[in-house]
Formats: sequence, C-alpha cells, structure tokens
Amino acid sequence: MDAKSQKDIQEPIQKEKIEEKIDYETFSKVNLRTATVLEAERIPNSDKLLKMTIDVGYEKRQLVAGIASSYSPEEMIGKQIIIVANLQPRKIRGIESNGMLLAVQGSDEKIVLIAPETKGENGLRVQ
Repeated sequence: MDAKSQKDIQEPIQKEKIEEKIDYETFSKVNLRTATVLEAERIPNSDKLLKMTIDVGYEKRQLVAGIASSYSPEEMIGKQIIIVANLQPRKIRGIESNGMLLAVQGSDEKIVLIAPETKGENGLRVQ
C-alpha cells in the first residue's frame, strides 16, 4: 500500500477523540465473556435492531443489538461473540437487553463483530 493510501485510511481514525483514560481497576470491572447466539430475529419497525437469545455458558440471556444493517438473523445463529456480561439490563423499544455485544463500525458504516478467532466454550472471561 502506498503512503497516500495508508494516510487516507488512518486520517479519519486519528481525528476521532480518545475519551478520558481510566485506570486498570476501573477497566477490570468490565466483565467480558464469550457467548453463542442461539436465536435471532428482527425487531418490527426497526432497520437496525436484532433481538437474540444467547448462551453465556452459565445461563441463557436476551440481547438487543443494532447490527441488522450488516447481519441478518440467519447469519447470527451459531456465531460466537464477545459480550459485556455485567452491564445493567436496559429496555430498547420495550424489549429488555441483558448485555451488550462488542463490534466496530467503519467509515463505510459496515458493522463488524468482535469475536474469538476460534470457537471455544461459552462463558469464558476475556482476559
């Protein structure tokens, strides 16, 4: 890749503000776990939201995520993902979401899931 192309890719990322730094103790409170999507469906009247049932190893949970523009419900079934397991439950469009999956969104608006390179057990803590 030539220098100009590399600069074009990095420039939007470098302009993004980095939030306030936190200490290790604060970060260690975030409980990241592996989970597998068992069921997934679109939420009516929403272009972005999917409702999923996930297996976190020690329990099954319901999760709502704004990934429907990049992933169909059928694509999500069987995928192993990383979730924030200790996030307070939140109602999204009247549906309780118990956790948050990790993903990134590029400048092209495409969402890419953060997932283990190889599938492992559900409920493993990310370290």
